[in-house]
Parts: sequence; C-alpha cells; structure tokens
Amino acid sequence: MPIPLFQIDAFTDTPFAGNPAAVCLLEAPRPVAWMSSVAREMNLSETAFLVRRSDGFDLRWFTPAIEVDLCGHATLASAHMLWETQHAPPDQTLRFHTKSGVLTADRRGDWIELDFPARIETPAPAPEGLAAALGLTAPRHVGRFNNDYLIEVESESIVAGLAPDFSRLRALPVRGVIVTSRASSAGVDFVSRFFAPGAGVDEDPVTGSAHCLLTPYWHQRLGRTEFIARQLSARGGLLRLSLDGDRVRISGQAVTVVRGELLDS
Repeated sequence: MPIPLFQIDAFTDTPFAGNPAAVCLLEAPRPVAWMSSVAREMNLSETAFLVRRSDGFDLRWFTPAIEVDLCGHATLASAHMLWETQHAPPDQTLRFHTKSGVLTADRRGDWIELDFPARIETPAPAPEGLAAALGLTAPRHVGRFNNDYLIEVESESIVAGLAPDFSRLRALPVRGVIVTSRASSAGVDFVSRFFAPGAGVDEDPVTGSAHCLLTPYWHQRLGRTEFIARQLSARGGLLRLSLDGDRVRISGQAVTVVRGELLDS
C-alpha cells in the first residue's frame, strides 16, 4: 500500500531554503532496517517516521547513515505536515513520543514552537586534529555534550568562512561539531554552523537539536533567555529561541515542497 511521503523545508518560509526533511506517515511501526533503507533512498539529512497513537504520535528520525535521538528540523516538518494535511486540528498541541522523551509542537501564527530538552555542554579539550580539520587556530571555547562538540570563535565572519576537511573530520571520534559566535548581522544574536560527517551529514543546513546546546550556552554568556539565531549554511535558516528552565522553545517556519507516495510492495 502506498505510504504518504512529504518533503518539507524547515526553518524557512521560502522553498529551497532552510533544511529539507522527508516525512513518512505510517499506519503501523516498521522495522529499523526498512526505515534505514528509506532514509538512504531519500538521502536528506533526516527522514522522519510517524505512527499515530492514542495520545499523539510515535516519531523516529534517521539520517542516511544512522538513527538519531533528537532532531529539530524533522520534528518541525512533521508538525507542519500534520496540520497542513488536517491529520491534526490546527489548534491542537501535538505530542511526539521519541527517544528523547515527549516533545510538543504548537502553532504560533505562521510559526511553529517546539518544546525540547535543554542540553548543557561542559568545557573539554578538543580531540587531537579537530581544530585543524575545521581550519581553526585558536577557538575561544571548546565544550562537549556526549559525542558532540561546541566551539566558540571570535566572529561571524570566521563561522561563515569555514571550509572543513570532511575526510579528516570523519576520521575523528566525534558525532557532530557546532561552531558558533556572536552575530554581527542586524537583528540576530548569535550564528552557528553544524558539521556531522560521522553521522552521514557533512553539513546540516539548519539544526534544531544543536540549539538545545546553543541556547543555554549563550544564556550563560549573555545573561538572556530569548534569542534570534541564524545558521550560516549555504541554504541558511532563522530560529527564535527561548530558555525555560531545563527546556528550550525552538520556533521556526516551514514550507512543503513535495507531496507524494512511497510505493512499498
């Protein structure tokens, strides 16, 4: 039976910008091997799989290489799809049961607000070769959360100009690397880029989950709880962020670019 399949650009209101995610709406759970195969076929940074349950939806995310525990842009895309296709009432808070607990999404006018767990990095030495692989000489700060690293540099121009050696990054014991700085652009508080060749994604265009780390980090640096952030990939994207205790409110927009069916024999 054909499976509804959507491609949605997240953290943008313009087609062909932001971060594209595929979203599959399933009638019943599918084996991990099958979902992995679909994600490889879609070849996007994330493919989301939704299954309805009594109090919301089960939600899982796969890159072309691995399953991940948390993904912002594919959650945003999933919420956008459910409301747009009337699989959920427009005023309903959506509940997603995931490997990172229950996540929610609410409509805020033209924006979608996600409720995600805050993640706190701790200062840590960078693995040998990481700075060189990124083309950096003197980071201002290096921190770690699990197997992801957060690196602060001096300026937005440094973040924008990074040209990592992905083959060298791929060889390091690192899942993902966030590089960030204060913004020099008007109306933006901080900028970032996210590299995850170890997870099968050289550069993720706009990374909601990275802002679960970035929001508490910039709260400590700037003493504020609300931010406007921009991710400086080639596609780019804008996020509104709010720190609420041990939660981060991540808001963005989304636009559907493809509606179709996955032909599953």
